[in-house]
Amino acid sequence: MAQPDLFRTPRRPWNAGRLIGPKAPLKPKHIWAIRQQLKMLRRIRDLAMFNCALDAKLRACDLVKLRVSDVAPGGVLRERSTVIQQKTGRPVPFEITEPTREALAAWLERRGRRADDWLFPSRSRHGDHIGTRQYARLVDRWVTMIDLQPAAYGTHSLRRTKVALVYKKTGNLRACQLLLGHRKLESTVRYLGIEVDDALELSEHLEI
Repeated sequence: MAQPDLFRTPRRPWNAGRLIGPKAPLKPKHIWAIRQQLKMLRRIRDLAMFNCALDAKLRACDLVKLRVSDVAPGGVLRERSTVIQQKTGRPVPFEITEPTREALAAWLERRGRRADDWLFPSRSRHGDHIGTRQYARLVDRWVTMIDLQPAAYGTHSLRRTKVALVYKKTGNLRACQLLLGHRKLESTVRYLGIEVDDALELSEHLEI
């Protein structure tokens, strides 16, 4: 049996000093603050992407691949749309609310006509869509603008935000499952961290 090397400096764990685990969803006050900041700074594309991410509840790999024809076929903005998820191959529907339609209309006017159909085209790779890393950097920038810690939030924060609010308001897990496009209800429970949150809430309201 090999003996441990007592004179060797132990390696620093990869997650030392990092926040790991599920990223927190945004709260309504955070959503309002980020929207106000983006409007004030006239970041038309970012506002459209932020609103679209909240409504669509898609993974980053699916959000960046949205096409203009997914949300505005023939130039007319839809109130609902459906896309096929890359991970599962399953269709997932989502709503396009009025604030999102307004932001998308402004962005499409700024975007103008292009040969490609990407809703959020890349600025560095001609004919391609924005990358997931760039999207993640934008999310970090958005949360930093309102003095949140970027390590605690990520692209999944935007995916989880509306669904977490739906569950908190209705307790309807099946609806959350459909909105996220999960195959199994257990995946939705784990994704939202519902069992832990419910247990803590019960504990907090217990007087002893």
